[in-house]
Amino acid sequence: MINQSAPLAEPRVVTARGDLGADERATIDLFRNARDSVVFISTRQRVADFWTRNVYSVPRGSGSGLVWDEAGHIVTNFHVIEGASEAQMQLADGRQFSATLVGVSPQHDLAVLKIGGAGFTAPARVPIGTSSDLQVGQNVFAIGNPFGLDWTLTKGIVSALDRSLPNENGPDIRHLIQTDAAINPGNSGGPLLDSAGRLIGINTAIYSPSGASAGIGFAVPVDTVMRVVPQLISEGRYTRPSLGVESDDDINDRLKRASGIEGVFVLRVDPGSSAERAGLVAAQRTRRGVAPGDIVTALNGKPVSRVGDLLARLDDFRVGQSVELTLMRGGEERTARLELEPGS
Repeated sequence: MINQSAPLAEPRVVTARGDLGADERATIDLFRNARDSVVFISTRQRVADFWTRNVYSVPRGSGSGLVWDEAGHIVTNFHVIEGASEAQMQLADGRQFSATLVGVSPQHDLAVLKIGGAGFTAPARVPIGTSSDLQVGQNVFAIGNPFGLDWTLTKGIVSALDRSLPNENGPDIRHLIQTDAAINPGNSGGPLLDSAGRLIGINTAIYSPSGASAGIGFAVPVDTVMRVVPQLISEGRYTRPSLGVESDDDINDRLKRASGIEGVFVLRVDPGSSAERAGLVAAQRTRRGVAPGDIVTALNGKPVSRVGDLLARLDDFRVGQSVELTLMRGGEERTARLELEPGS
């Protein structure tokens, strides 16, 4: 029964909101300008049926990538494509491509794929920024495809700089940017931008007990990307710079405890290397144990205490550049200048 005395329901009056704020307009423009350069990556993996031996292609995962150049090279994380047998790319304009692998650098969690061919027209690319001058507190923006929800924008700040994460594929991943911009599974490989819309990093990982964003995400800094990606495109692999010496983390820790000296103990000097030409001396086995030779305590004035520290410092340079080592031998300190050579 209808209650005849009930008042008629009238629509609420819409309140005009006025112009968007300047910061909102800037964020909208940033997303519109960068969106087309971000790609959605879905990967598949071939598996064999135990009983029939038939091989099937099954979905493996998804992630994000960034259009790098007009030739159709795509930058993403190594872990996005690791173990995959094929990768499908979707651009923001709806075009889809099968990608080919160009090169990977597991130690930086970076990979380069390629799409397109004759007549391929690449979307606009984001401008490249720098990461060496980032400051904690400045605004950052992440674009990616979290949980398969394509082309998602999140905003935050630089929470910390020069972070390190363990890496199953080699030395720790170092110099990472930490941000509280929401980064979830699927964001990996997407761009981290500054407020000018410039690329300052490639989103790589989150720290979360639940697997979802907990306000701590990490990105490979663009300065590292700029060193690694051109090599991957031209050579298919990243050649790390080397001093021509060998060290070992476990042995190094034992020698540090025994000697009380903080540094990297040289265990072997490669014949014909720049280290040999500079007169570096390796540790020697004696009846009483190990007699230390040269101990690297700093590189270009920056202290090193672990093998990982030394590798991270070297990664800031290119093959052919010169560096200055601070060495300790027999209680005396000296310096030596070496030209970096290709590592294995």
